[in-house]
Amino acid sequence: MHRSGRSSLAPMNTPHRRQRTVGCVGDLLDPLRERPDRSAILTDFDGTLAPIVEDWTSARPLPGARETLVDLAGRYAVVGVISGRPASYLAEQLGTSLRLTGLYGLESIVRGERIAADGAEAWRSCIEKAVDQAEAQFGTLVEDKGLSMTVHFRTKPELAADVEKWAAREAKRTGLELRQAKASVELHPPVTFDKGTVVELAVGDLDAACFLGDDVGDLPAFAALDRLRARGLRTVKVGVKTSEAPSVLLDEADVIVDGPPGALELLRSL
Repeated sequence: MHRSGRSSLAPMNTPHRRQRTVGCVGDLLDPLRERPDRSAILTDFDGTLAPIVEDWTSARPLPGARETLVDLAGRYAVVGVISGRPASYLAEQLGTSLRLTGLYGLESIVRGERIAADGAEAWRSCIEKAVDQAEAQFGTLVEDKGLSMTVHFRTKPELAADVEKWAAREAKRTGLELRQAKASVELHPPVTFDKGTVVELAVGDLDAACFLGDDVGDLPAFAALDRLRARGLRTVKVGVKTSEAPSVLLDEADVIVDGPPGALELLRSL
């Protein structure tokens, strides 16, 4: 187990973080290890379990990530992945023994059953029409996620302004919610669900929880852990540092790990 706080695991080095840290990373994680039957391990996918890639269709979890999560799921009360990816994609990559939540909470696969968030299905036809319009203009840059959609411009940065203007107009016209993401924009049903909502539902009445994330979309999950901490739960916010990780997320983290390899190392230490 990696309890030294060195290597790619490092506690935050600010006064208020030190008040929450008992000397090393291992101490922060000990409440989870000591009562796995009362603890939840939750994580993002892209940039956390899987390296960021130019072609979004080629993203894959690091070798060993799936096996590590499945092993943890056999011992911990809840082990889950919360992602902007469709839940079906997460199931293909990680299997169905985990609690899988896609589209930032719009859909989940729990014990093999797909569950949509209340109110989300009513927007499916609106998303389908938006996808058709986007594909007519941006072709293969469009990712149809069923209950939401993404237009990627990582491989075509010269189209970023056009993509963002189109998405803003479409959001205004349809009532869909516009969200900024890594080298992309997303349109979602205006349903009040985010990663923080999912975290609180998944943790429920357990005693301890951690979440690993690397982007602004993970801030609601961190905020949920703060709310749970205020209720007396032991929580750990893990920031995954990459070249694209925003400082606003890393500043909120209790622990920072070095990219997906560091995230996998931390998970293995549990």
